[in-house]
Amino acid sequence: MGEARKVAIVGAGLIGRSWAMIFARAGWQAALHDPDPAALDAAPRLCAEGLAELARHGLCPAPEAAASRISMAGSLTEALSGATFVQENGPEDAATKRAIFAELDFLAAPDCILASSTSAIPASVFTEGLAGRARCLVAHPVNPPHLVPVVELCGAPWTAPATIDRARAIFASIGQAPITVKREIEGFILNRLQGALLAEAFRLVQEGYVSPQDLDTTVAEGLGLRWSFLGPFATIELNAPGGIPDYCARYGPFYGRIAAAPPSPEVFGAAGLGRIMEQWGATPDRSEIASRSARRDARLAALAAHKKESGEA
Repeated sequence: MGEARKVAIVGAGLIGRSWAMIFARAGWQAALHDPDPAALDAAPRLCAEGLAELARHGLCPAPEAAASRISMAGSLTEALSGATFVQENGPEDAATKRAIFAELDFLAAPDCILASSTSAIPASVFTEGLAGRARCLVAHPVNPPHLVPVVELCGAPWTAPATIDRARAIFASIGQAPITVKREIEGFILNRLQGALLAEAFRLVQEGYVSPQDLDTTVAEGLGLRWSFLGPFATIELNAPGGIPDYCARYGPFYGRIAAAPPSPEVFGAAGLGRIMEQWGATPDRSEIASRSARRDARLAALAAHKKESGEA
């Protein structure tokens, strides 16, 4: 591709550090910048620890070398010097993103791609007034990106097709699994799918059909096992002798009846949430959430290693 291999990571929080590890593991120089000195000071140790953990699962062959490719930049100018790709990870606020992207567009080299990790804000909201708006897009990851490789690429109406193509090639080359969102839509693809499942899950629990614990078991020990290597279209193709058309002929009327009466938005309201929490139990404190998150990440790493070894990744 001829890409210079330096990325500027704007924001040294959890997502920014994860991106730095991903790019550095793939051989890129990664310059991290954050306006918070404490976040920047903590980043080298946290990135090195994360890369070492990946190495323990066979997911990073040279963690020390990768860590050495991650540098801290005291200014945006320093971070952007020589970079051909920017991954922005600032606050999930449209005005803040507009300000950040205006500065990035002014400082970055003309051929440098400007990508945002935003999970909900369309690129058109914060790039419309930029001279270089054709090189801007959303590259939405899933937490934690170094263990869950999908990244959703979604441009604004003015994003150049070549920008999407270059970004997709870069993400594929660093071990991620890019997908292209063809038109802007709230929530992109993953969160809309997750939202549909959550709405039905909330309804089923609130209306007394199942406990929240058993619903989680249904996904973790049922749908999730197939979905860890097959998407829904590939799944249903194998669930009827005649593939997808046969599956729809057999089960389409049933799914049509469900679709005709979708869950109400009220399932996410306070009353419905209260019914769920009565059964789910108390919310864990921050230390317990951190502990469970670490266990989740270890299991995700083991799954990623298995998929890599089996050729599924």
